[in-house]
Amino acid sequence: ISPSRIVCEMGQALPGISSGPVLLCIGECKPEFTAKSAQQYMFVTPVVSFLNPSRGPESGGTMVTISGHYLGAGSHVSVLLGNQTCEFYGRSMNEIVCVSAPSAHGLGAVHVSVSVDRAQLEQTLLFEYIDDPKVQHIEPEWSIASGHTPLTVTGSNLDVIQEPRIRVKYNGKEFVNVCKVVNATTLGCLAPPLSPEYRPGLDAVERPDEFGFIFNNVQSLLVYNDTKFIYYPNPTFELLSPTGVLEQKPGSPIILKGRNLCPPAPGGAKLNYTVLIGETPCAVTVSETQLLCEPPNLTGQHKVMVRVGGVIFSPGSVSIISDSLLTLPAIVSIAAGGSLLLIIVIIVLIAYKRKSRENDLTLKRLQMQMDNLESRVALECKEAFAELQTDINELTSDLDRSGIPYLDYRTYAMRVLFPGIEDHPVLRELEVQGNGQQSVEKALKLFAQLINNKVFPLTFIRRLELQRSFSMRDRGNVASLIMTGLQGKLEYATDVLKQLLSDLIEKNLENKNHPKLLLRRTESVAEKMLTNWFAFLLHKFLKECAGEPLFMLYCAIKQQMEKGPIDAITGEARYSLSEDKLIRQQIEYKTLILNCVNPDNENSPEIPVKVLNCDTITQVKEKILDAVYKNVPYSQRPRAVDMDLEWRQGRIARVVLQDEDITTKIEGDWKRLNTLMHYQVSDRSVVALVPKQTSSYNIPASASISRTSISRYDSTFRYTGSPDSLRSRAPMITPDLESGVKVWHLVKNHDHGDQKEGDRGSKMVSEIYLTRLLATKGTLQKFVDDLFETLFSTVHRGSALPLAIKYMFDFLDEQADKHGIHDTDVRHTWKSNCLPLRFWVNVIKNPQFVFDIHKGSITDACLSVVAQTFMDSCSTSEHRLGKDSPSNKLLYAKDIPSYKSWVERYYADIAKLPAISDQDMNAYLAEQSRLHAVEFNMLSALNEIYSYVSKYSEELIGALEQDEQARRQRLAYKVEQLIGAMSIES
Repeated sequence: ISPSRIVCEMGQALPGISSGPVLLCIGECKPEFTAKSAQQYMFVTPVVSFLNPSRGPESGGTMVTISGHYLGAGSHVSVLLGNQTCEFYGRSMNEIVCVSAPSAHGLGAVHVSVSVDRAQLEQTLLFEYIDDPKVQHIEPEWSIASGHTPLTVTGSNLDVIQEPRIRVKYNGKEFVNVCKVVNATTLGCLAPPLSPEYRPGLDAVERPDEFGFIFNNVQSLLVYNDTKFIYYPNPTFELLSPTGVLEQKPGSPIILKGRNLCPPAPGGAKLNYTVLIGETPCAVTVSETQLLCEPPNLTGQHKVMVRVGGVIFSPGSVSIISDSLLTLPAIVSIAAGGSLLLIIVIIVLIAYKRKSRENDLTLKRLQMQMDNLESRVALECKEAFAELQTDINELTSDLDRSGIPYLDYRTYAMRVLFPGIEDHPVLRELEVQGNGQQSVEKALKLFAQLINNKVFPLTFIRRLELQRSFSMRDRGNVASLIMTGLQGKLEYATDVLKQLLSDLIEKNLENKNHPKLLLRRTESVAEKMLTNWFAFLLHKFLKECAGEPLFMLYCAIKQQMEKGPIDAITGEARYSLSEDKLIRQQIEYKTLILNCVNPDNENSPEIPVKVLNCDTITQVKEKILDAVYKNVPYSQRPRAVDMDLEWRQGRIARVVLQDEDITTKIEGDWKRLNTLMHYQVSDRSVVALVPKQTSSYNIPASASISRTSISRYDSTFRYTGSPDSLRSRAPMITPDLESGVKVWHLVKNHDHGDQKEGDRGSKMVSEIYLTRLLATKGTLQKFVDDLFETLFSTVHRGSALPLAIKYMFDFLDEQADKHGIHDTDVRHTWKSNCLPLRFWVNVIKNPQFVFDIHKGSITDACLSVVAQTFMDSCSTSEHRLGKDSPSNKLLYAKDIPSYKSWVERYYADIAKLPAISDQDMNAYLAEQSRLHAVEFNMLSALNEIYSYVSKYSEELIGALEQDEQARRQRLAYKVEQLIGAMSIES
């Protein structure tokens, strides 16, 4: 281009030449026709190193930066992504920037090729086209007219957009605001405004014409239709005051009134207000029509600014004026008040000093008393423990396994299945009045065939449970009758039980009940049948293994209770595990040894019996019977009510002692039962138990007997009636009750409101006697531990785990797997509800179900505490204990975590044992059926079950007609036949 410029294209560099000046020749290249450049021209080798970002949306528009060396060389640059041109944007010596075009070949990685003039750079870089970003949700779906409120956009591939923006179109104008990438699925955006400037008058709720996103080249999101985004009116504020300046005292809140402060948006989201007093922010409380601002600690005049979204507004200034200084009269008044207060404080200090000296003396006295009390409690615990250990050692030495008075299988089963019913029809042969015996037996044999058809008992039980008149008692009774009827077919009974339990679990889950409530309460026939099933199959285990520690615990409790006073009326005792049955008074008593004449042979040595001088006569008789007949089952002993206690002085002088007689002390309306102390019976006295006589004293009128020993009693001491036990005393004290006389033994019943002030005062501190619970607990601990260890051990004392336990636990695990219950707590609770809480707790609370013994009320209360501890040990929930928790929970609080670990280990050990095949289980059940097949009369049991068939016959027949299997087998017709046969005879 003459005359100022020559443009030429550079050729290829020659070998060995990397730089040099440019030489320009005009015509011939002679020195006089040659010009030489001052600048050096260099040959370089451009190199690419990496690119950023390495991926972008399929629609293109990504600003790609390629980094390397000498990329600013040459005159022309070209970048290809695959075979698509990346539009050149700019470059420097170390980088080239271009904008990606939409992908022609869909998703995936493409090679990046860079050429500088004729130099093709190596194709080592890859750029990946990925799915265009998608938006799934905007939260919240509203803003205010001035915008700038925060929005959270969720979707996918949002992090590939370099400068995401959000847009709206309203009244033909477009408004845009910025977004910030949080992660691949989240953007944080500021809502665009609906107008370029703040307009207070925009009062209607507006919906934009278009709403969308500017994501590089992604056209699909420019208009986003999956949202109902709306704009609420801007908040507006009134001026602080007409003058524009509000005067305030320090600490007074500033109230800004306005409208539209809380948009009526769904979900309760609120606007974020910032209020500045000068440069200092203040804490804001927002309501519908005002902002309450707690001002910072400032004085002077400051401008107030309110910011919310895109709204910035100043309602005026606030002038904070500090309070004026105190006046002189106020200062004088304060000084006078201060002086007076100082004098009062000095007087109080002097009085306090004197009082504290008195308190110190009192405290020292109390400390001495407490020390004495502590040493007495420690000594008492130590003595009690030592005594009990020796007593129990004596007991265990007398008792071997054969000496434990186990009930026979039939009696045991009856007490568990039908508690409280002694002579049940299932124990007797079927008796039919008139001459229809054979016909009824024939009909009942037909009924047996029905019962042995699985469809019938399942339909029968399900239909009964739907009847509102079918009570809880009926459910238990039917379950027990079915189990006694199927005693000889335990394999079949187990099959029916498993089906009922499976139905119960399914029903429990269908009703959306909490799974842990399953089997907790006996509300169905299946649950009572499960208890009875365990009762049948665990009898051998009880007899061979678990019975011994249970019996030892019962004996230990009974012996420990009887070592201290027991109130014959209330059942409270000095030694107790139950707070409700604890004597909360200091009872003075002394242990006596009575020499009892052997009732079988008066010439043999007398039997020494330990009693207390505060025992009633009935209590003494019971202790004597325990000592004389200690290895005789309770049912084979004489009863205390049928015996008289004779106090023998010398060879012929005898006095019959009774709980109540004419010498009984009566004070006001209280009558006290007679005790050994009342009769002044001394240590080593000779006594005898003789069969009850009609008169109080068995002294013949003709005999010349020395009466010196009873000279202090009135000669009219004879009267009929001898109240030897609390249960038999009712006829005796009926006249007393009519006259309002109340009977007591050791403590008066505090339900009566006539106790004196002194009594009321002593009751206030009666909790101090709760430490006796600890002493009793410590003494019995070994026996409780032994029992729990036996019950929570898979192999104990050479006795293997009963098959029934493993079989039922595996069944529950199968049911949990079937219903997708993998929560270990739920499985643990099912097992606990199934065996420990359903069977063992019942046995612990009622040892008389297993042994031929008598259980008193105090023993019952203590066993209930042990049973509660047993239940807590099987629970998975944590019990938070405090000073207000029940004493029985606090008593074993430290032991329960250890017991819980035993239970968890026990369940885990059972799970690890090899599964029991149905063949082995059926063989075991068949053996059990064979052993006990003749214990109950099956026809009598069926006759009892038939009463329910008869009562609900219409409902049962209807159910059988609806069931497809029952229809195929014509069960409804067979039931009608049965009812016909039975009704003819009746």
